[in-house]
Amino acid sequence: MIWQIVTNGIYRSIEHRATVNSAKERISVATFYSPSLEADMGPAPSLITPESPALFKRIGVADYFREFLSRELDGKAFIDSMRIQKGT
Repeated sequence: MIWQIVTNGIYRSIEHRATVNSAKERISVATFYSPSLEADMGPAPSLITPESPALFKRIGVADYFREFLSRELDGKAFIDSMRIQKGT
């Protein structure tokens, strides 16, 4: 999800879902990205242009993790709360 924000939506995060297939081996690869808690996070400035405006808000990394970990599991994707609403 962080990469979707940093790339301004160029790289899209997907919801993880496993499909069971007894005839085929399945491999998962976990990757981690650990930015400094004192840093800000948002779309990379080099990806923001008049033709491609920012799609996501800038937020402090500590605030991002605090909100992500304290959210209610209501079936809504957290990434949607990070989007800049058109017309605001």
